[in-house]
Parts: sequence; structure tokens; C-alpha cells
Amino acid sequence: MTTAPKTNADFWFDPACPFAWITSRWILEVEKVRDIEVTWHIMSLAFLNEDKDIPDEYREFLKTAWQPVRVVQAAKQKYGQEALLPLYTALGTRIHVQKQDKDRAMIESALEEAGLDLALADAMDDSSYDDAIRDSHRRGMDQVGNEVGTPTIAFNGHAFFGPVISKAPKGEDAGQMWDAFVTLSAFEHFYELKRSRTEDLDFS
Repeated sequence: MTTAPKTNADFWFDPACPFAWITSRWILEVEKVRDIEVTWHIMSLAFLNEDKDIPDEYREFLKTAWQPVRVVQAAKQKYGQEALLPLYTALGTRIHVQKQDKDRAMIESALEEAGLDLALADAMDDSSYDDAIRDSHRRGMDQVGNEVGTPTIAFNGHAFFGPVISKAPKGEDAGQMWDAFVTLSAFEHFYELKRSRTEDLDFS
């Protein structure tokens, strides 16, 4: 009896994005109940929107969006791919769940939790990391087009922006949503399924 090969899913995130955070917690649940393995990659909302006409409020938000993603890139260069998820989890918990400011103290605390060198916080204001961030960003976004963002997930030769959810399902519910995502993505003419969001984001 042969078993189906494990599905490799590539997930692009910006630590500052609340939608990516919730979707990331969902796909971690999926790993528990389906035979998939996630590889994490960074993208940048600041880079994505730097030349776009966006509201002043969102422009203000983006002023602090480069700092966390630079630190994640620095951690990847120092420690390798395996550093991304622990650091993302530590950063995301502070940014989205605990609503902490994206300042050096928060970043150093996240680095400490992830067991990484606190000096990586120096990368916050170091633009020398930006070319590598842009390269990673393009590897994800080039697969899905211009009018998208994070989260972006690629698997089985397909890539999509989303799913965008307001709360991460757990256990088998997470697995069933993954099954539906796989089914829709396999149809070559499927592009979008969307409705207006009517509830606040739930980070629990």
C-alpha cells in the first residue's frame, strides 16, 4: 500500500499583518490534522504599498512595518529557515494578541522568547536587508498577481492570496477548511471567492 506524498505549502507573511497572523494560526492547526508541511517566507506590506495611493491612516501604519520584517530577515540570514516560525510566533503574539508597539523593546522580547540573539534588533533600521526582503516578497507575489497581499499560500503548483478569515478554526474544522481550499485551488479557472467582512478579527 502506497501513501500519498506530504503536501508542501509555502506561506508568505508580514509580521505586521493581522490577516496573515490569523491565517498562519489556522495552517498550523492544519499541520496537526492533515499531511502537510509549511515553509515560511517573508513579504513586506510596506514594499507592496510604497507606490500606491493608500489612505493616510494606512500609510501611518506602514511606517513601522519595515522594522519587524527586517529583523525576521536578519534572523533567517543568521540562523536559517528554521528561525522564521518561532520568531514570527513571538512577534505576532505581541503585535496582534497583546497589542504591543512595534518598538525595540518588543522586538528584543520576541527574539529572547525565540532563543535568538538580541542584537538582531539592530536590523530594525538597517535598510541593507531590504533587497533580500523584496526578493522573497516577489517570489510569492509574482505567483498571484498585483492586487493581492498577505497571506499568500502556494502548494501543488497553485498559489492564492488568502484565505482571509476573522478567526482561525481548530482541529478537524481547520482540516476541512484546508480540504475545501485544496479543492477550489485545483480548478484552473477559479480565481476569487469573497464577501464583505461583518465582524472584528478574533485573535484567540
